[in-house]
Amino acid sequence: MPKFREFNIADWFSFYRIAAVPFLLTLIWWNEREIFTWLLLVSYSTDAIDGFLARKLKITSARGSQLDSYGDQMTLVVGLIGLIQFEPYFMKENYPLILVAFVPYILQMILAFKKYGKATAFHTYLAKLSAVIQGVFILWLLFFGPVYWLFYTMIILGVLETMEEIALIFMYDKWVAGVKGIYWALKDKRRLNIEQNT
Repeated sequence: MPKFREFNIADWFSFYRIAAVPFLLTLIWWNEREIFTWLLLVSYSTDAIDGFLARKLKITSARGSQLDSYGDQMTLVVGLIGLIQFEPYFMKENYPLILVAFVPYILQMILAFKKYGKATAFHTYLAKLSAVIQGVFILWLLFFGPVYWLFYTMIILGVLETMEEIALIFMYDKWVAGVKGIYWALKDKRRLNIEQNT
């Protein structure tokens, strides 16, 4: 197990997002919408910061990718719980579309844990774009109210990104981090080497 000194600055930003979850849930319980929204904004901001730092300082790692994925997933879930609490009418009105995106996401998580024993950390271009749109929509909804074209864009991108993740799970027999997308996976030496050795 890694020691504290082995974690880099990008890892600690991911740790922040994970550690913030109990506090965000407490704010939901206390019905503190404004404080919750601002702290959720901080969590989403750290997601952008840790990726930038990892690339800028050349400290990317499989461990960092895994931590980033856990932070992303937990932030998304707590954001959705916040929407259920603070925007119940919107969630009730649109839950069929939300399920269209969320059910495949759960399936993808099940497949990943069954095959790899942990969540994926492909961090595809589509996943990054989807995460940005999700964050913008959730925060905009909490601060100002719903923007439906942004909501529909989020749903479409979420479904496409999840389908790509599921395809990549079937393409890679072993867990890997940092796959830009299916096009790049087809030429990925990590996958090709495994195929040649089987």
